[in-house]
Amino acid sequence: MATFVPLCATSDIAPGTGKTISIRGKELAAFNCDGTFHVIDNECPHRGGPLGEGELEGCILTCPWHSWQFDVRTGDSITDDSKVAVYECRVEGGQVLVAL
Repeated sequence: MATFVPLCATSDIAPGTGKTISIRGKELAAFNCDGTFHVIDNECPHRGGPLGEGELEGCILTCPWHSWQFDVRTGDSITDDSKVAVYECRVEGGQVLVAL
């Protein structure tokens, strides 16, 4: 069973942006889609690009290396049939918590 652990403060990620966070040996990418937070693996399945450094438009993320696109809500690729892992998260007391 997954345990929710603090990832970052909600104020650390402005709306429309993302952030790379290392926690418990994992590299995660957290995004703020107009006040709703989403957490995915930081590694693009195409060539390992750092997804946390990508451009976010709405809830669509573009990998900074080769422009592959993913929906941060589902992890589904818009570019092909690949997928990136999505982590359950929630907000409590101004903190983003992630299930690990």
